[in-house]
Amino acid sequence: MTIKVGDKMPEGVFKIMKADGPGAYSSKELFAGRKVVLVSVPGAYTPTCSKKHLPGFIENAGELKKKGIDAIACMAVNDVFVMSAWGESCQAGDKVLLLADGNGDYARALGLELDATGFGMGKRGQRFAMVVDNGVVSQLHVEAPGEFKVSSAEHVLASL
Repeated sequence: MTIKVGDKMPEGVFKIMKADGPGAYSSKELFAGRKVVLVSVPGAYTPTCSKKHLPGFIENAGELKKKGIDAIACMAVNDVFVMSAWGESCQAGDKVLLLADGNGDYARALGLELDATGFGMGKRGQRFAMVVDNGVVSQLHVEAPGEFKVSSAEHVLASL
């Protein structure tokens, strides 16, 4: 079942890079008591993800925070090492938290898995952006296949 506006976010654990190496970060830690924009990209280093999607949220982080967003997180079905390197290469710094959903467990829990096996990329997460207020989805913007419109930072910013 696909998550929808008004639903509570599922419990899950992401991998993040900490100062001393890979660590765990729970969905509870991410969403409890905060307003969060969760962005999902099909893959780190892929063209649209690297040139438009993640950079848009990095560039607009300040404006999103002015509109009441406490945190911005970007997840992808990649391992923690790839997500960390991608965040460094895009200069995400502390503006966007990079979350590794290495096996796609969280994408599946959301019902937003993408079958990219035809492109040699396996199972991934769909491209989307959602606003989560204290663990409850208040906005959900899922892209149509091959599109990049409703999940952009600019669209999310305009919707707040």
